Amino acid sequence: MKPASFDYLRPDSPEEALAALAEAGEEARLLAGGQSLMAMLNMRLVQPALLIDIGRLAALDAIRLEADALAVGAAVTQGTLERRAGLAEEVPLLAELLPFLGHYQTRNRGTVCGSIAHADPSAELPLALVALEGSVTLRSARRRRTLAAAEFFAGMLTTARRADEMVEAVRFPRRRAGAGYAFREVALRHGDFALCAVAAIAEEKRLRLAVGGVADRPVARDLPLLDGAALDDALNDFAWALGGSDDAHASARYRRTLVRKLGRAALEEARCRRA
Repeated sequence: MKPASFDYLRPDSPEEALAALAEAGEEARLLAGGQSLMAMLNMRLVQPALLIDIGRLAALDAIRLEADALAVGAAVTQGTLERRAGLAEEVPLLAELLPFLGHYQTRNRGTVCGSIAHADPSAELPLALVALEGSVTLRSARRRRTLAAAEFFAGMLTTARRADEMVEAVRFPRRRAGAGYAFREVALRHGDFALCAVAAIAEEKRLRLAVGGVADRPVARDLPLLDGAALDDALNDFAWALGGSDDAHASARYRRTLVRKLGRAALEEARCRRA
């Protein structure tokens, strides 16, 4: 199939993009890497009147190391972030999971913020943002606001972004002293969306586990420092609370098993990596 006809705008600045977005509202879509949007356009799942291409705006193509977070702009590709020197020290969870995100070719086109904005519940970057308790900066022609990751993701492919807003940047909290991080996933093939993915954080006084690919959005739960049967029980409770369902790729029962098995493995690995 081919897309329905639309107007195309390549603005010279974020301000021009936001002005056009404010005017067109629900009739517009923002294009950065296009790895999700182009497929949806071709299948006519979305039929915007206006496509606003922000992928070449230098003002949005920046990664900034802040005091407590790594801020990634809207035009930064996943490949650029993956190849960042020092990423494993700054945000080790990102360094570990980025190679599982699609394929080398798609990471060179797809953007970090685009994946966050698309909000696929099986995608790795939304999972990382929720696990790390990161945030999303939304900007319109009128104002700028910041939402915690847990507030931003509202459901399957659904977020709290308004029609006149773009995801200007996302912030991934930096490695905390004494914390260990780990990531595990199961997919039908490397690069496919995960049947279940988990991100684990182990700290001195708590464990944190985030799960993607089961519920309609990534979900995280804080746990006390459990072990043995107590940890198994907590993981079982979490697996059932996620409310997964059967689909063409896996059963809800299998996904619950993955939450238990991958969750325990990731938490144990995160504990071993504490430094």
